[in-house]
Amino acid sequence: MDLRRLYGRTLLLGLTLLPGLASAVGKCERLVVTGSPDAPPYLWQDPQNPKHLIGASADLLQQVAGELGIKIEMLYAGKRAQALDEVRSGRMDMLADAPLTLNELENLDYIHPPLLENDYLVWTRKGSTLPYSEANDLRGHSGAVSEKSRMTREFGTFAEQQLTLTRTPNLTQAFQKLLLGEVEFVLAGRYSGMAAAQALGMGNDLQTYPQPVDRPGLFLAVSHNSACNDPWLRGQLAKKMTELPASGLTEAVLQRNIERWKSQQQQPASTPKQ
Repeated sequence: MDLRRLYGRTLLLGLTLLPGLASAVGKCERLVVTGSPDAPPYLWQDPQNPKHLIGASADLLQQVAGELGIKIEMLYAGKRAQALDEVRSGRMDMLADAPLTLNELENLDYIHPPLLENDYLVWTRKGSTLPYSEANDLRGHSGAVSEKSRMTREFGTFAEQQLTLTRTPNLTQAFQKLLLGEVEFVLAGRYSGMAAAQALGMGNDLQTYPQPVDRPGLFLAVSHNSACNDPWLRGQLAKKMTELPASGLTEAVLQRNIERWKSQQQQPASTPKQ
C-alpha cells in the first residue's frame, strides 16, 4: 500500500478517535461582547470602569461562558445603535441583549432560547382602579413609555395604532408623569421598572398588574462577521440557554443586580437614565 495513503488513513482514524480535538479546532477562547449601556438591571456602564458593562445579562453570560471555557469581555461601545454597528461589522463578536428583529437576521445569528425574557408590566399609582387584564383594556386610557423600551414588533404595532402613549426620554420621566397624574399607567419592564422605582424612592407609591402586556426576549446574537461565529459556539450557547431557566440562577442574578444598581444610585445622588 502507498505509504502516503496509509498515513492519511491513520491520521483520519486518529482524529475520529479524538472528538475533543476535532471540536476544539477553530474554537474561540475569547469573545468581545457589548449591548445597551443604559438598561439596568440587565446592562449598564460600570461607574468604576466606564469602558465596561455590568448587569444581570453580563453576569449570566460570564457564568455560561466560564462553563464553556471561554473568556468574555463586556465592553461599552456607545449607545444602543453604536453597539449594534460594532457587532454588525464584526469589530465586536456578540450582543448580549438583542431584541429579535427580522431585519437583523441578515447580520446576526440569534441564539435560542433567549438569555432573558423581559416581562413588560402595566404600572399604576398605588390604589389605582384602572381595570386591566389584557392589552385591549388599556384603550381609552392615557399612558407613558420610555422611548428606550424595546418591545415585540407585534405589540409595538398594536400600541402605536390602538393606545394613547406619551413617549418619554427615559423611564424616570415616565414614572414622574404617572405620580403627577399626567398619565394613568406606564409600560415598563418588570425588573427595569423595579430598579428605577426603588432608586427613585417610588417603590411604595406604585403598583403593577401580574399579567404581562408583552414579553420580548433578550437574545445573545453573534455577528455573521465575527471570526468566532462557528457551529460549535452556537450549539454550545443554545444548549446553555436551554439549561439556564431550570437552574434557578436567573432570578437570583436579577435581584442582585437590582440591589447593585440601587446602591450605586445612592452613593452619588442621581437618577436612573433608563
